[in-house]
Amino acid sequence: MNLSHFIGFVRGLFYKLIYFGSISYAPFSMQGNSTIEIFNRKSRLKLGSFVFIRKNVSIRLDHGGELSLGDKTFINDNCTINCVHRITIGDYVKIAPNVCINDHDHNYKPDSESHLLQDEVIIGSHVWIGANTVILRGTVIGDHSVVAAGSVVKGTVPPYTLFLNKRENSYKEIAGANVFAMAPAVSGGQP
Repeated sequence: MNLSHFIGFVRGLFYKLIYFGSISYAPFSMQGNSTIEIFNRKSRLKLGSFVFIRKNVSIRLDHGGELSLGDKTFINDNCTINCVHRITIGDYVKIAPNVCINDHDHNYKPDSESHLLQDEVIIGSHVWIGANTVILRGTVIGDHSVVAAGSVVKGTVPPYTLFLNKRENSYKEIAGANVFAMAPAVSGGQP
């Protein structure tokens, strides 16, 4: 084991000591600038064995949220996991850089009782999530699935499938204007 892995395991132990009652501890590694924030005593974080969390990862739990990371799950740089309800991530999951996982949305409707809309997120085992993916509340990703880079996922992804957001470029002309041309000078202040 090299020095950076040793320091990562010490950081994991440090977070277990800070949030003693909220984290179910198994040996895990957490590299520099990554944080775990638990804002509510009812919130629970369960870490499987040998979870590896890279740099600049932010994990936040609030409102009694329950987050479970399976054995040997890998979370790459700059990922964000926000949990206020329930997020379950299976074993041997690989999460690429800049992935955002949320089990809630902010409710913009003024006549609603709750300011958060919540629904569970379940990510199966042996799943690979590509870079810059956003996973929204109410999502279930089946075992052995691959989510392509840049995808926005909401709903169900069946097991053993490749999920890909098909995007097509579309352009519309701006009516009556060429935005890159300078307007001609007008004399007398009238167009």
